[in-house]
Amino acid sequence: MSMFETGRHGQGAPAAAWVALFLALAVGVGASSLAAVPGDAQELEWQDLMPRDWDPFSGLEALFDDATQSLSDDSAEAAELFDAYQEAVRSAPVVGDLDGRKVRLPGFVVPLDFDGTGTSEFLLVPYFGACIHVPPPPPNQIVYVTTQPGYPLKDVFDAVWVTGVISTQAHLNEVGDAGYTMQSAFVEPF
Repeated sequence: MSMFETGRHGQGAPAAAWVALFLALAVGVGASSLAAVPGDAQELEWQDLMPRDWDPFSGLEALFDDATQSLSDDSAEAAELFDAYQEAVRSAPVVGDLDGRKVRLPGFVVPLDFDGTGTSEFLLVPYFGACIHVPPPPPNQIVYVTTQPGYPLKDVFDAVWVTGVISTQAHLNEVGDAGYTMQSAFVEPF
């Protein structure tokens, strides 16, 4: 008799019990990374928001050459170059397959409203300082988030996790154009 038929120590454990124990242990080893995910949300990284075949530099390389390095910031040529750069960045594609999925994404908060204690409308960005400094990241690296009640923002230097249903609906804003939207999201410290 094998140990699956009689149990390891002859205690008569059925094969199904051993299989169940094995599966529980196998799942338990990987569960530490999944345990922190609220509900059934798919944990994303920022690169997951960019199509795999998209080259973020392809439209920008043609704009810059040695001559652009000597332009004065307040020149008409520099303004035209900046407008062309902004247009190239705005054309960043989103990943359509993410639309309607429940996801979890880490990032930093750029408040769009602030009531003195928190924010219920903000941009989620991949690094601190994005959208505060010009130019902002491409839209496929910005998520417009709404949450009720508002998230008690203590410090913009602190990273957060945002969980909710992501949409490929763009949100245009003077701070930064978002390629994705998450409404009624759950926000927690990173």
